[in-house]
Amino acid sequence: MEVQRSLEQEKTSGKDEEDALRTGTLWTAVAHIISAVIGAGVLSLAWCTAQLGWIAGPITMLCFAVVTYISASLICDCYRSPDPITGTRNPSYIDAVRVNLGKKWTWLCGLLQYVSFYGTGIAYVITSATSMREIQRSNCYHKGGEKADCGTGTSIFMLIFGIIQIVTSQIPNFHNMAWLSVVAALMSFCYSFIGLGLGFSKVIDNRGIKGSIVGVPTKSAAQKIWLVFQALGDIAFAYPYSIILLEIQDTLKSSPPENQTMKKASINAIVITTFFYLCCSCFGYAAFGNNTPGNLLTGFYEPFWLVDFANSCIVLHLVGGYQVYSQPVFAFVEKWATQKYPENRFVNKFYSIKLPVLPALQLNLFRLCFRTLYVISTTAIAMAFPYFNQVLGILGALNFWPMTIYFPVEMYIVQRKIGAWTRKWVLLEGFSMICLIVSVLGLIGSIEGIVSAKLAKM
Repeated sequence: MEVQRSLEQEKTSGKDEEDALRTGTLWTAVAHIISAVIGAGVLSLAWCTAQLGWIAGPITMLCFAVVTYISASLICDCYRSPDPITGTRNPSYIDAVRVNLGKKWTWLCGLLQYVSFYGTGIAYVITSATSMREIQRSNCYHKGGEKADCGTGTSIFMLIFGIIQIVTSQIPNFHNMAWLSVVAALMSFCYSFIGLGLGFSKVIDNRGIKGSIVGVPTKSAAQKIWLVFQALGDIAFAYPYSIILLEIQDTLKSSPPENQTMKKASINAIVITTFFYLCCSCFGYAAFGNNTPGNLLTGFYEPFWLVDFANSCIVLHLVGGYQVYSQPVFAFVEKWATQKYPENRFVNKFYSIKLPVLPALQLNLFRLCFRTLYVISTTAIAMAFPYFNQVLGILGALNFWPMTIYFPVEMYIVQRKIGAWTRKWVLLEGFSMICLIVSVLGLIGSIEGIVSAKLAKM
């Protein structure tokens, strides 16, 4: 869930008139972070632990938690420039990049953000369709028994989800509706806790803990390596929240200093999230062992009503989540088109359409066409590559190093005026290089997973 604000950046340092609009505290920031982090990514963590094993799996998640906190701490100090306490506010991630690194890097950062938003839309189509299919399958197995023929594809459900998004994308200011954030947060907690509870109950039913130290066995060492790399990408998708951190920080009161409050909020939220992630992943692996599914909730069929409810929560969450990640892209393209073609009626003309009961809808042909094509494109790509874990792995790997590590490190170095080849500079750049290697490995493993899955279907 993305936390967005429309406050203008200050032109002077220190206190200003907008301080009165910022009333956030440590605990509101913790709540925002947890709501933003816990989402569809949690469903893949049991599978990741299955690939890494009982020792490497939990340790890897703890390492990602530490890296996320280090990254968050660096970004917190970039909220104000040039001084982290009294400087001018940077209310968004891209504002901080612009101020600290310049226009060239701002364009690259913006491109990566929009690619991330687009990719997340694809992932949400896949995840929602999978959940819709599981609702159908759990009801089928409940009625027909375990031997019933309940196999079905996800393409039809992707089309249904796409049609829903075409309609919702035309609702004015859909992403700014307060209830959307509340519903998204509630839904994410519901299905995450249900997955945790079902995994715990299955471990009790099994009367034993499944799994091994080395994880799921494979036919070859190469296959094992690819799966481990892919698991790294999936974990990377589940953790970082760098892109929205400054938006959250921009809600905080200025006393005590925002960077201090945000660092405390980050450590609290990361500890809570990591504990929750470890519970979900470990109980999921303990319940299924070598048969741990890529999406934890696809492994359960009873009690069918609870499984249906959990999957319904996922769909409801992602209907809104898709719009949260898509609306910034819509706004950027539509603003560009308006500025580029100010006299074009197709781009700028709005038609008022009166609907029964509902208020009049302001229809713009360019917006209708562009948003519809956007949704169709994400749905088409999802249908071509309907691979949950692999797609999450690619998205996680693509975002992890540049957005979570590289930009924060470089902004911190510029803001603190850290000289090249000093001890601190070497530590920061070394940290960045290690994370780059992890990101590249996750990307390679996830791409190999998609290629293998695609070839296996031919």
